[in-house]
Amino acid sequence: MNPQQLLFYCRSGFEPDLAGEVATKAAMLGWQGYPLSEPHAGHVRFVVTDERPANALHRALSLETLVFARQSLVALEPLEGLSREDRLSPIVEQVLASGWSFESLWQETPDTNEAKALAGLIKALRRPLESTLKKRGALRRKAGGRRLHLLWTDGDRVQLGMSFPGNRSEQLGGIRRLRAPREAPSRSTLKLEEAWHEFVPRDQWETRLAEGMQAADLGAAPGGWTWQLVHRGMQVFAIDNGPMDRRLMATGLVEHLREDGFVWEPPMRLDWLVCDIVDKPARVIDMVERWLVRRWCREAVFNLKLPMKRRWEAVSEGLARLDQALDEAGVKAEIACRHLYHDREEVTVHVRLLN
Repeated sequence: MNPQQLLFYCRSGFEPDLAGEVATKAAMLGWQGYPLSEPHAGHVRFVVTDERPANALHRALSLETLVFARQSLVALEPLEGLSREDRLSPIVEQVLASGWSFESLWQETPDTNEAKALAGLIKALRRPLESTLKKRGALRRKAGGRRLHLLWTDGDRVQLGMSFPGNRSEQLGGIRRLRAPREAPSRSTLKLEEAWHEFVPRDQWETRLAEGMQAADLGAAPGGWTWQLVHRGMQVFAIDNGPMDRRLMATGLVEHLREDGFVWEPPMRLDWLVCDIVDKPARVIDMVERWLVRRWCREAVFNLKLPMKRRWEAVSEGLARLDQALDEAGVKAEIACRHLYHDREEVTVHVRLLN
């Protein structure tokens, strides 16, 4: 059985954006196929229509290059109309027919309120399903790190997918859940923390997010993102006309400047620029472009607020414009963009200068 589908998880309401992104990028890679999605379903399927197995497209279309996808799987045909008396047999039969074996099993649901009702079913099925798959040789210790995913969308409907090391999220449901620090002035602090987990390898934190570095936080008040920088021991220029949290100011690591973040210029080259200003994406990109072309920082994390419609088009056009501007200025950089779990109607962009 050659899988002919890919399965992607996303935030509910962003299915059209993910479908458009996957279709566009698959076509650019020379693949034929079409996306399938339902409003607010929290996932998108992409059906491959040429003769090659979907595994090859999955390898070419890496998860880290996708903006709106939380998880990326090679998928089998959905199983529908499962009997309450015997849900296990059709699942086991499809796994065995695929010819694949796996080291672990994850049962998941879309990130929707409706899907939360399936938690009891998933818990009840875990032990008998794992036991049966082990007895049939489909679940074993050494299987190349492959993981079997079961995406339950209803009590009688599930789709099986498989993931591979190096091209998947290691978080259940593709969601990195973080605990908000009590000391942080706002929950927006989690956006920057998640961005660091996403864009900076953990073994590089001690060198790229080091104590004593200097940073600027544009649109800082009341200090949610500044708190993350100070927590890492950085010295911060907090640029905002609004008031900053008193406890942050008491650290002695923050210089609060009541100025316009779009026009303020740093007194020296900084290690980090972070920005969560609510404004038009084009204006934010123009501002960040100026910082990067003039090399005022080494790395930047900033959010782009999304329009109500054509969100994928707006993001791709903005990132292309930034990439072109840096290229024309002779600035080599890595640009990455993700719709993070703690984002809402926005995406987070990371840029790292290489020269």
